[in-house]
Amino acid sequence: MTFDFDLTFVLQMLVFASLIVVLKPLLFEPVLQVFEEREKRTEGARDSARAMQERAGEFLSRYERELAKVQEVARQERDRTRAETARMEAELMAQAREASNAIVEQGRQRIERERRQIEFALGRESERLAHSMAEAVLGRSLHG
Repeated sequence: MTFDFDLTFVLQMLVFASLIVVLKPLLFEPVLQVFEEREKRTEGARDSARAMQERAGEFLSRYERELAKVQEVARQERDRTRAETARMEAELMAQAREASNAIVEQGRQRIERERRQIEFALGRESERLAHSMAEAVLGRSLHG
């Protein structure tokens, strides 16, 4: 393989070199600057996105801490309310027991009074019947 270097080759090299010299400041450098600027902007956008993501993570972390605090306060309030409800229920049940015991005791006392009255009335009635039977058997009045 042989290379023939003639004048056209030299002329092509001169045209190529002059194109590079002319196009470098007119085309290559501006294009490279555009690429560099785009890279800077992309990197800046990435940095900005990272910073935003970190802030969002901080906000989320703060939100979760606040939510945990609110849930703890709600749990404590719920426990306090349950304890208060249980205490009130126990008081009401004790009052209801006392009231029902008082009603039962009043009923027993009333029954006892009525029983005594009935016994007294039966005693008087049995005396009267016995007196009437004695008079009927004897055939005369026992009041004398």
